[in-house]
Amino acid sequence: MRRIDFVIFFSIVLSVYGVINAYIFFRGWSTIPDGSTLAPWYLLVFLFLALSFIGGRFLERVSPSMLSSMLIWLGSFWLAAIVYLLLFVVAIDMARLVHAIVPFFPDGVVRDMNRAGQMTALCVTGATAVIVLAGYLNARTPRVKTLHLGIPKNSHAMKSLNIVMASDIHLGTIVCKSRLERIVATINRLQPDIVLLPGDVVDEDIGPVIKQNLGETLRKIRAPLGVVAVTGNHEYIGGVEPACRYLVDHGITMLRDEVLVVKNSFTIVGREDRSYNRGSARRRKSLEELMKGVDRSLPVILMDHQPFALEEAVSHSVDLQLSGHTHHGQLWPFNFITKRVYELSWGYLKKGATHIYVSCGVGTWGPPVRTGNRPEIVNIKLSFG
Repeated sequence: MRRIDFVIFFSIVLSVYGVINAYIFFRGWSTIPDGSTLAPWYLLVFLFLALSFIGGRFLERVSPSMLSSMLIWLGSFWLAAIVYLLLFVVAIDMARLVHAIVPFFPDGVVRDMNRAGQMTALCVTGATAVIVLAGYLNARTPRVKTLHLGIPKNSHAMKSLNIVMASDIHLGTIVCKSRLERIVATINRLQPDIVLLPGDVVDEDIGPVIKQNLGETLRKIRAPLGVVAVTGNHEYIGGVEPACRYLVDHGITMLRDEVLVVKNSFTIVGREDRSYNRGSARRRKSLEELMKGVDRSLPVILMDHQPFALEEAVSHSVDLQLSGHTHHGQLWPFNFITKRVYELSWGYLKKGATHIYVSCGVGTWGPPVRTGNRPEIVNIKLSFG
């Protein structure tokens, strides 16, 4: 990502983040009685939580440490919390607006609005904590999604292929060694022939990955035909070249606008992430360029991190496209947004003769919380002929 794009993007993000926090803060502040000793504590705790993620990420860039990890963890939970605090507060303010036009609050509420506000604040805080906790537990328990698909092509001696797909792992401070070990153990239990990682293997900065030696955990993946990955947008956020070098050094084959023929039986086409177009003077290759010289009589598997323009795979005789990126919103109700943005936000679609699967991912970005769906590792059992 070019520096100017980075500055513009994060200026917008920080501005929106600041406005949301200010709105939640002042609505909470209005429920504190005048002169209460709770007020300064509320101010300090709120500021600490609101700034912890930004501060933690900054410290992590300088030098990963226990302090930076603690701040990132706290701030990440806060990112999830403000989503639901905002929804609750907006709903309450809309109810107050309707009440001002058509009174409907019970008499007990109207007689003591201050007391009602305080009780509402406690209920909102408690409900938000329960939602975030449930989402955290959900995010730590990925399921295995199994697909049985047929490709009517001759794959020579190979009659079937057992693929395990794990998109959007987001290795770093949040998805740490213990979590990666559980992911790897699940992958190995499925006894894959090949493991495919369609982008965002690394979260952002490679520093925490190196510090935790996560590459050695990745080496524990057992697949006779190897582990193959493509870049995602998050590899570009943290520095794509160091991230790719690290993954290659730890046994992962990176396909960056490249084609790999496996045992003369099937072909994997790996596209560079769309972020390449913003971070380089060059452009990523078109699918038409990549498919030149590809033997289309063999099964063709395409990995493209962001699931845009699905019709391209169909028009170029791709048999199976695998993508991720969307997280299907990760936090409800953002899944309604991703459904509008992408033709396929999550799940399976057959378009023409092309099988397409977009995974909601096995890791998390930002909050270590999922409330819109359950994380997944996808086991695709392909039959040929």
